[in-house]
Amino acid sequence: MKAIERNWLARAEQYCFRARLERPHYDGPVFARGEGTLIWDVEGKEYLDFNSGQLCSALGHNPPRVVEAVADAARTMIHSSSTYYNVAEIRLAEKLAELLPQPLRKTMFGLSGSDATEAAINIAKKVTGRYEVASPHVSFHGLGDTPRALSYGIWRQGIAPSAPGTFAVLAPYCFRCPIDKTYPDCELTCLTASRDLLDSETTAPVAAIITEPLFSAGGVIEPPPGWLEQVATACRERDALLILDESQTGLAKLGTMWGCERTGVVPDLLVISKHFGGGIAISAVAASEELEAEAIDRGFVYAHSHSSDPLACAAAHAALTTIQEDGLVARAQAIGATWRAHLEDLRARHASIVDVRGAGTLQAVELGTSEGEPAVGLGDLVGRECLELGLLFSVRRRGSVLRFTPPFSTTDEQMETASALLDRALSTAAREYERRGQAAGAR
Repeated sequence: MKAIERNWLARAEQYCFRARLERPHYDGPVFARGEGTLIWDVEGKEYLDFNSGQLCSALGHNPPRVVEAVADAARTMIHSSSTYYNVAEIRLAEKLAELLPQPLRKTMFGLSGSDATEAAINIAKKVTGRYEVASPHVSFHGLGDTPRALSYGIWRQGIAPSAPGTFAVLAPYCFRCPIDKTYPDCELTCLTASRDLLDSETTAPVAAIITEPLFSAGGVIEPPPGWLEQVATACRERDALLILDESQTGLAKLGTMWGCERTGVVPDLLVISKHFGGGIAISAVAASEELEAEAIDRGFVYAHSHSSDPLACAAAHAALTTIQEDGLVARAQAIGATWRAHLEDLRARHASIVDVRGAGTLQAVELGTSEGEPAVGLGDLVGRECLELGLLFSVRRRGSVLRFTPPFSTTDEQMETASALLDRALSTAAREYERRGQAAGAR
């Protein structure tokens, strides 16, 4: 560790609360600046950011339109009352309505994906008059009380029950089916069984089912054809609402403006966040005019002190303009094809890669053992090696899945470099993983 980094970490140890995602220690790197797909730490070391920050910098770090919009808002109006409308908020709602699947056209703005998820669930409870909600067992919806209670895939251990009436249903993790079936012969038995079990456990039909079109934090698990359509049918049969959490899948990331476009399913409520603000914190819940009217008639109110702040709304408007005018739906498709080719090439040369999956700028590899089991912990070793080499990404499912979310700014040359770094790290990590296994066996 170098002197500058050591100094910053010593200050962090004195003053910063350690509740970090996945790294509860005072260790580096400490980041100082970013541009496009690159970030630099306090020592000047360069990294390829294939995690897009926390997926919020998918437009690239410091996208020009967003920087300009934030600067203008800082001179004009940073904060406004949550009671009254402001110009930036109205412009953003109007812009977003152009991009949303119909009949969704009414939006309310919050601060984060967790915040928006909470709002969507509250709307469902208010409209239906019920309180029970279900979500698939590999899902992630945020770390607020109710979103965490419905996040079965990650970061819920050791937390006391916080939201009554939350239930898990089986996710369609076809690569490692939880009930040992094979698609399509299974005829989506996971959903049929979950639906029957849910009906028997709940005190009334659920208020809502909340799901992601593709389960990102849970391991980049993509439902098979027909699954989301049948979930929507199950909701209609119970007069329940379908909430789609598009925080990590929406706004062009999968090569379509919304992940649900690939199925034709339009939810009752749509949750938006992550790169919605181009790196600035803002989220949204979208609904139809009819659903909004019903919620308001029943007395629904939801806001925070910084809901719909003009600065955040201006940033989001600039982000949406960037997505439209720079053709980022097509760019995601191009990045997806190139990066998938690199991952498939790596699979051909590394026996530890047993699956490649995802779409657009959200893709992953699953790591497995020669016995066909998840290679738990191997991904942590790969991630550590890549960090030293200057490549960032996420490790999921107890270290058996590597998730990559390169920004739209990523070039073909940067993907070539990332692939080469990953190749080196996989080889080094596999040797260390085997050595540890042999040592454990000897004991």
